[in-house]
Amino acid sequence: MTEKTAPDRTVTEAVREKYGEAARHVLSGKATSCCGTAPSASGLSCDPITSNLYGLSEKASIPEEAVLASLGCGNPTALAKLEPGQVVLDLGSGGGIDVLLSARRVGPTGKAYGLDMTDEMLALARENQRKSGLSNVEFLKGTIEEIPLPDATVDVVISNCVINLSADKDRVLREAFRVLKPGGQLAVSDVVTKGEIPAAVKKSVELWIGCIAGALSEDEYLSKLSAAGFVGVTVEATRVYSVADAKDFLTSAGIDVETIAPEVDGKFRSAFVRATKPATV
Repeated sequence: MTEKTAPDRTVTEAVREKYGEAARHVLSGKATSCCGTAPSASGLSCDPITSNLYGLSEKASIPEEAVLASLGCGNPTALAKLEPGQVVLDLGSGGGIDVLLSARRVGPTGKAYGLDMTDEMLALARENQRKSGLSNVEFLKGTIEEIPLPDATVDVVISNCVINLSADKDRVLREAFRVLKPGGQLAVSDVVTKGEIPAAVKKSVELWIGCIAGALSEDEYLSKLSAAGFVGVTVEATRVYSVADAKDFLTSAGIDVETIAPEVDGKFRSAFVRATKPATV
């Protein structure tokens, strides 16, 4: 296992602490979800990136606690082409919302794995699995930079605003490529950027945890996925954010919104990123 650098450890531990706190809020009954319009489980003001991502029928099909712990930026299970019998892996599965939705779509002949490094989130996810009654689910402890699964075992890799949180995105994408079967699909929701981003945003670990400061540009995503071996790479914007959308969120993280407004307006967007592992490698 490669030794992490000091900055990598700082980001990893900050992410672990923040998402552990979010899980504890849900388990204690104090949290309200950013999937709606109330303050988020993370303790930050609810931002437009994490709000209103799941339909009423989807939320009704899984335990409320899975919804309350959702801190994503999209709904990869609605956009990915999941089929009965497939094996799905969710990178950074949190409270399990996307794993449970995926498990229902792949059915009893398929399987959905969730991977998370935070003990509190894993405990919450396993409790949500118990409440759901789904048996085709398994939650694994580990990091997305070092996936604890053998080569070529997964049909679809999904993720929901988590790859941004990694300080080594190239390694994450190489690992996703490794565990996918030939012809397998990567289908992730993430935040991407257009143009240069102010240093004040990039330097904020708090915003990194909130999926902003670690965001890749669309071109960087395309380049890194191609370098990892993927083909058919596309980045499709699903939401574009103005400064007005994110004003409360940025202010809560100590950013002077008025000063940076001209430099960030419209540059952040949620996107659905698709790529394919070639059938012959």
